[in-house]
Amino acid sequence: MARPVDSSSPADSAGPACEPGPAVATGPTRHLDWFSGAMVVAANMVGMGVFTTAGYMLGALGSPPAVLLAWVVGGIAAVCGGLCYAELGAALPRNGGEFQLLSRIYHPLIGLTAGWIALVVGFAAPLAFYAHFFGTYLHGLWPQLPVFAGGLLLIALVTLQRSLHVAEGTRLHNAMTLVRLLLVAGLAVAGLTLGDPTRLWPATAPPLSQSVWQAAFAVQLVYVSFAYSGWNASAYLLAEFHDPRRDMPRAVLLGTGLVLLLYLALNAGFLMAAPPEVLANQEEVAKLATESVLGPRVARGVAGLIAIGLLTTASSNLLAGSRVCQAMGSLYRPLRFLDWQAGSRAPLPAIFLQALMAVGLLATASFEGLMNYIGLTLSLSAMATVAGLFVLRWRAPQWPRPYRCWGYPVTPLAFLALEGWMVVHTLQQKPQAGRWSLVTIAVGLLVASVVWFAAGCPADRSDSPD
Repeated sequence: MARPVDSSSPADSAGPACEPGPAVATGPTRHLDWFSGAMVVAANMVGMGVFTTAGYMLGALGSPPAVLLAWVVGGIAAVCGGLCYAELGAALPRNGGEFQLLSRIYHPLIGLTAGWIALVVGFAAPLAFYAHFFGTYLHGLWPQLPVFAGGLLLIALVTLQRSLHVAEGTRLHNAMTLVRLLLVAGLAVAGLTLGDPTRLWPATAPPLSQSVWQAAFAVQLVYVSFAYSGWNASAYLLAEFHDPRRDMPRAVLLGTGLVLLLYLALNAGFLMAAPPEVLANQEEVAKLATESVLGPRVARGVAGLIAIGLLTTASSNLLAGSRVCQAMGSLYRPLRFLDWQAGSRAPLPAIFLQALMAVGLLATASFEGLMNYIGLTLSLSAMATVAGLFVLRWRAPQWPRPYRCWGYPVTPLAFLALEGWMVVHTLQQKPQAGRWSLVTIAVGLLVASVVWFAAGCPADRSDSPD
C-alpha cells in the first residue's frame, strides 16, 4: 500500500527512482478554450456506435424502455467519470491522459502500460473501426469503391488535416463537429415528430425490471460504453487549454451532458420511427429508421452525411491519440522521436504512427466482437484512473485542487460500481473479449518494461503537481 506524502510532494511512484526524466512535456501550443475542448469531447463521443448499437441492444433485451435506460445509465457513468477526470486533470495539467495520470498516481510502468492500451485500443482500433464503416457507407453509395479503399481514404484525410497548423485544424474541427451534432439532432427530431410514440413501450415488451436485472443488460452497457467513449478526451489535451484548471471541467460537463441528451433523443427517435422487429439485431439502424419515416432517398442522403460525419470522429480520435504518443516521447528517451514537431506544431511522427497502426488493423483485424474488446479494455483502464482519485486525495491531501469532483465520494464510487458491474458480466458472457484484453495488457506491460529500463528507470518526481 502506498504511503501518504507531504503536500509539497508529488504523487510519487511506488518503485525506486533511477534517473529522473524531464518533469514536463515540451509544451504544445495552448490553443483550446472550454468550447473547443467540449467540441473535442462531443466529437470523440458521437461516433459510429450510436448509429449501430440500438439494433443489437433491442435484439438482446427485447424492450425499448430497457434500451433507453441503458443509454441513461451509460451517460451517468460517463458524466461521473468525466467529473473525476476533471479533478485529476486540473490537479495534474499535462498532456497524456491515463499515461501521465497513472504514471504519477501509481508508477511509471503502469502509466506506460496505460499509454500502450490507449494507443492500441483507445485510438488505433477505433480509428480502424471508423475507417471500416466509412468505407462501408461509401461502398453503399458507390459500389465500385472497395470498402478497404474507402477506409484508407478516411485515414489519409484525417492524417492530412491533423498535420496542418494546430489552430487551423482546430477551427476546421469545430465547424465539422457542429455539422455532425446538427445531423444527430435532425435525425432525433425526425424520429420524435414523425414516429409512433407507442413503439417506445409495446405491449409485448417484458417488464423493465426483468430486462434490467439480467446479465444481458450489463453486457449491453459495453456497446453503450463504446458509443460514449471519448468523455475523457479533454484529459489527453490538458496542456493545450488556455486555462486547463478552469476550462477542462467545463469542457467535460458541456461535451458529455450535450451528448447524453442527444443520444437519448436519437435512440428514442430510432425506436419510434420503426417497429421493434424491423430494428432488432440490425446494424444500419439509422438507415432503417430514416427509411421508415422519410423514405429511401432521404435515407441514402443521411448515409452520406453519416460518412462525412465520421471524418469528425476520426479527426478527434487522431488528435487525442497522437498527444498520448507525444507525451510519452517527451518523457522517455527511446520514444523521443514521437515528440518531434514540425513547423505546423503538429507531432507528425505520433500522428503517422497512430495512422499506420490503424491501417494495419483495418487490413488484418476481424471486426466481430471488436466493440466488446474495446469497451472492456478501456473500462479497466478508466476504473484504475478513477480509483486513483481516492489514492491521490489520500497521498497528497493538501495539493492545490482548483476543481474538486462534484459529489465526491459518491461520484467516483458510482462510476466504479457501474463499470465493475459491466466488466464482471462481460467477462462471464464474452470470455473471448476478456482474453484479448488480458493479452493486450500483458503485451503493454512488456513493452512498457523494455522502454522504462532502456530509459534508465526514470520516475516522474517533480516538486509540485504542475
